[in-house]
Amino acid sequence: MCIFLKKAAPLWGIFLLLKSYIALLSSTMKKSNKLTLYIVIAMIAGAILGYYIHETQSATSIDAYSKNLKVLTTIFLRLVQMIIAPLVFTTLVVGIAKLGDLKTVGRVGGKALLWFVSASLISLLIGLILVNIFKPGEGIALSNADVTGAKDLMGKTQVFSLINFVEHVFPKSMVEAMANNEILQIVIFSIFFGVAAAAIGDAAKGFVKALETIAHIILKMVGYVMNFAPLGVFGAIAAVIATKGLAIFLFYGKYLFFFLIGIATLWVVLLGVGFLILKNRIPSLLKHITTPLVIAFSTTSSEAVFPKLTEELERFGCKDKIVSFILPLGYSFNLDGSMMYMTFASMAIAQAYGIHLDMGTQLTMLLVLMLTSKGIAGVPRASLVVVTATCAMFHIPPEGIALILPIDHFCDMFRSATNVLGNSLATTVVSKWEGALESPKQA
Repeated sequence: MCIFLKKAAPLWGIFLLLKSYIALLSSTMKKSNKLTLYIVIAMIAGAILGYYIHETQSATSIDAYSKNLKVLTTIFLRLVQMIIAPLVFTTLVVGIAKLGDLKTVGRVGGKALLWFVSASLISLLIGLILVNIFKPGEGIALSNADVTGAKDLMGKTQVFSLINFVEHVFPKSMVEAMANNEILQIVIFSIFFGVAAAAIGDAAKGFVKALETIAHIILKMVGYVMNFAPLGVFGAIAAVIATKGLAIFLFYGKYLFFFLIGIATLWVVLLGVGFLILKNRIPSLLKHITTPLVIAFSTTSSEAVFPKLTEELERFGCKDKIVSFILPLGYSFNLDGSMMYMTFASMAIAQAYGIHLDMGTQLTMLLVLMLTSKGIAGVPRASLVVVTATCAMFHIPPEGIALILPIDHFCDMFRSATNVLGNSLATTVVSKWEGALESPKQA
């Protein structure tokens, strides 16, 4: 009995923390939004607690604490995932129906795809160029490989084929796609549904109105769910620092440093193009998406901020019909940070094993990643599954993914935030091209 109580103590502590936090939220719901501040505080507190656990506890205890702390992150992410599928379906159908005829849908979709393809190619090229210049793989020590984590990822990997690609894109059941949170499959079904609703015209107006109401209800839920974000952030940061410790940066500092140069380059390019189109509204956009950026950064999940980002982009001045149409597409076709990392990581693994790939092979890899990356979930480590499959295809040891796993969580923080920036810019730019971006006063 005593042993049971001792093992249950960490979970009981988490329960009391959760209970106290809910009480705090109840008393402060009517106060001004300080979510970003709470998240930053949670990140700092999580790092301190994680470091303390790492330095003072045994390996067995660290593993137990890490698993218990991850419960907080799991609660938050599951709450978000709960509303992703219905939100994508309702907003996308309503957005297409509001756009009206098929010609308008095609025009807006064409502009979105122009941005998506251009941004994807630029992201992949930046990763490819920088990894060839800096050669970060040559500094990775084989002795630091995370073999256990690599086995888990390799178990999720499928060999790329046209059949697998088609099955991943086109749903055989909308219910199954929703149950598995397959965003790309939900997007495909919603596009067909929305176009059909627009074609019917007046007969579908009542149903579209009902879907719009459901979308507003789900967006209201977003506010409630986001109040749990600091808890999720606290658990995620504390767990990874407790397990890895700060010493991990000594081994992988070179790899992380060069990756951050790539991310910084990508941000400069994206914001530069955004400034050419949006002019002086870029600072205002960054201010609106600060909270989504921080949440994505700290939880390593760009999917976690999809509902909140929808809300903030509408506040910025993007018309709801454009946001409802472009943002779900962006989460399937426009994960810029993840795409930049795919070429960077794949080539770094090849360098670590001393495998030379000529430029023609590297460009072929780039084009393959353009296809295989579409529809990857904006959740932690999803892009690593694609990297593992790509390595196997180009005769790079797929178990080499173990070499970059120890530092991947920290890389994932930056690529998740970059995904959010890329999709925010895509939505606002297409809104601007369509003349559907309201002025600051109107917004």
